[in-house]
Amino acid sequence: MEESGMKGTYFLGAQKTPKFEVRDMEFAPLGEHEVLVKNMACGICGTDVHIYHGEAGSADVTPPVVLGHEFSGIVIETGEAVTTVSVGDHVAMDPNLYCGKCLPCRMGKKQNCEHLSALGVTRDGGFAEYAVCPESQCFVVNKEIDFDVAAMAEPLACVVHGIDQAAIRPGQAVLVIGGGTIGLLMVQMAKISGASTVMLSEPVEMRRKIGLEVGADAVIDPLNEDVRGKIREICGRDGADVVIECVGKPFAVEQAFYAAGFGATLLLFSVPATDATVALPLFDVYKKELRILGSMINPDTHQRAVNLINGHCLEIKKLITHAYDLEHLDEAIHMQMSSESIKVMVHPWG
Repeated sequence: MEESGMKGTYFLGAQKTPKFEVRDMEFAPLGEHEVLVKNMACGICGTDVHIYHGEAGSADVTPPVVLGHEFSGIVIETGEAVTTVSVGDHVAMDPNLYCGKCLPCRMGKKQNCEHLSALGVTRDGGFAEYAVCPESQCFVVNKEIDFDVAAMAEPLACVVHGIDQAAIRPGQAVLVIGGGTIGLLMVQMAKISGASTVMLSEPVEMRRKIGLEVGADAVIDPLNEDVRGKIREICGRDGADVVIECVGKPFAVEQAFYAAGFGATLLLFSVPATDATVALPLFDVYKKELRILGSMINPDTHQRAVNLINGHCLEIKKLITHAYDLEHLDEAIHMQMSSESIKVMVHPWG
């Protein structure tokens, strides 16, 4: 099947002006394990922002390419050997494709795949009317689920992996630093995991308000309040048991160490600049016996994220603050960078 006249917004490169251009797309006949998806919603991620500025994403980007890796849609056509999805199914995409052959893949660390590729990063993704996706990356979502919410399966899957890393135990006090999309999902997942007290440190009032609405027990304004003093006031202990950093900036990492209690786990979740560094408080690490962890994408957690969405286990719609069409992707990227937004969606069909 040859299809033409389908539109996509191509990223032309960080040094180009303009950086995006809407073009007609052409698709070759589907491979036997491929699926044609009508894209209905695609979220803008911090990775898209990094790529927009010419910084590293989860994998190397070679323009022109259609970005957008947090997307959902409707199955329009399937290859001859497809068995797990059918025409008409609503699906949420797992963008990450692993080679399965390199040493990290064979050692159970596929998130560190030496040949990682991704829909919306190395190959055309969700900022288009249609996308061709491997069957293996399509996860069926209940049809009553809003497409914007379904598109959040990818960031939620990353959060689920981070929560697994943090290993929150019932009764612990958790501090989440940063009230963007990831931070507000972390707040909710920490509660689901059994934390007795979940605190959100966030300088923007609108985001603190949403944090309380989605389950934070308390919020802290780090610009005007002493974070460790507020933790002591809120939960009666000198520091949190688990600190989850969701900003990706050195100042937030410094705040995480400052707020960590004895024996605390620090999860440094957000994607930093490749050259970002921070002074490590070695004596605190030694004396407090701190456990410091990272978290890389979403290995084998996408189905669990879809299960949480299908089960209506989280408040997700409240996190979606803005929506744009394909013609205004540059404006949408800038809104995602603004403190006025939480999650910005792109609707390929307006």
